[in-house]
Amino acid sequence: MLRLSKLTDYAVVVLTRLEEAEEGAVMTAPGLAAATGLAEPTVAKVLKILAQAGLVEGRRGAAGGYRLTRPLAGIPLTDVITAIDGPIALTACVDNAAGFCDAEATCPVRGRWDPVNEAIRRALSGISIADLANAPPLPVHSEAVAAE
Repeated sequence: MLRLSKLTDYAVVVLTRLEEAEEGAVMTAPGLAAATGLAEPTVAKVLKILAQAGLVEGRRGAAGGYRLTRPLAGIPLTDVITAIDGPIALTACVDNAAGFCDAEATCPVRGRWDPVNEAIRRALSGISIADLANAPPLPVHSEAVAAE
């Protein structure tokens, strides 16, 4: 199963909260932690990674904080995943990388995962963070409803 890390999920949450700030305004890590319900050290870690990837920018000083570098509609999901989790791939042999698999010298499908990995990257790059933020929430089913 392809599964993203919790940090990637948290990064999407933090980015969507940042967009809610007034245009040009910044939000602090403690403010974002309070707004998202995430632990402040986690938010600070996510913001640092997102800043290194150029998705947010930080301002120092008494009026400092973080803001988006571009609207959420201009941030593809792939940018966030790659910033937090690294290259998007189903297998360790991503893009003909060497040295990640004990069986690579004799593997009959070596290099054949590249089209699959590329298809996944293309699909995810077509989804912006704004798409996720604006998607209607899925209905929550309680056990009582499921038992009926």
